[in-house]
Amino acid sequence: MKINPMKLMQLRGMEDQVKNSHPKLDLFFAAASAAVDEGTIVEVKMTTSTGETLRTNIRVNADDMEMIKKLKEAVE
Repeated sequence: MKINPMKLMQLRGMEDQVKNSHPKLDLFFAAASAAVDEGTIVEVKMTTSTGETLRTNIRVNADDMEMIKKLKEAVE
């Protein structure tokens, strides 16, 4: 996966808009990042406007924990 720094900066500029639209999201991510450890199962579920459901999950491993650590450092 290649990250475009300019696109990342544009997303950073939209942070306040997202926080205002979804005030509980920051609280969820703070709680989740504090609770996650190796072996945790993370599930993502999406229901489209037409009612279709998409769902997946992962079991967090040591490599994932290293990435999570780096992400935490990047957003602090």
